Amino acid sequence: MTRPPRLRVNEIFHSVQGEGTRAGLRCVFIRLTGCHLRCAWCDTAYAFYEGCWLTLDQILERVRASACPTVAVTGGEPLLQPAVYLLLQRLADEFATVLLETSGALSIARVDPRVVRSVDIKCPSSGEAERNDWDNIALLRPTDEVKFVIGTRADYEYARDVVRRYGLPARCPVLFSPVALPPQATAALRTAAAAPAAGAWALAPAELAGWILGDRLDVRLNLQLHKVIWPDRSRGV
Repeated sequence: MTRPPRLRVNEIFHSVQGEGTRAGLRCVFIRLTGCHLRCAWCDTAYAFYEGCWLTLDQILERVRASACPTVAVTGGEPLLQPAVYLLLQRLADEFATVLLETSGALSIARVDPRVVRSVDIKCPSSGEAERNDWDNIALLRPTDEVKFVIGTRADYEYARDVVRRYGLPARCPVLFSPVALPPQATAALRTAAAAPAAGAWALAPAELAGWILGDRLDVRLNLQLHKVIWPDRSRGV
């Protein structure tokens, strides 16, 4: 007997979409286990190894329980698991909006065309900028999104140059997101009265906003909403 397709799942949870053009909307997240990158500012390192194997039917059953029209498949790096393509197809058959959050280091060519691809182009401070798959840019559609996580001025200039070189705002929405400090750091800063109750960033959002305005870039400043609402939590949000 052939075993049904399975995926190693780190967590499935119902929360508020924290970033992108759908920030603020409720969403069911399917976080898959495993990532081949080791970004310096990664906020989901617990997903590198933790997780349990679930069939596609078991995953869909859990997603349906939240009665939510929007579903996001994330990681880790979800495209590492071959069965994810079938999962994305089945989700798109059933739910109004399906999003894929991917590192940008693997090709998005095989992803179901009904899925919104959110591609994270890595900047130098991540330590993984050499892994970007630039062929993905030609595959972008107006419904997709591109994100740059920015921790330094050098990151900003790198992202700005990529945006200009490829004409990205004409292809799809582009988001510039400052690196957020991990929950333990924001808790320590608030204890020392050195940070606001709503969280903290390695790069001040106001500084990033000033750079965007100064260069007249048609990109969106993207603050991770879930880290503002739940600054002390990293899981299930």
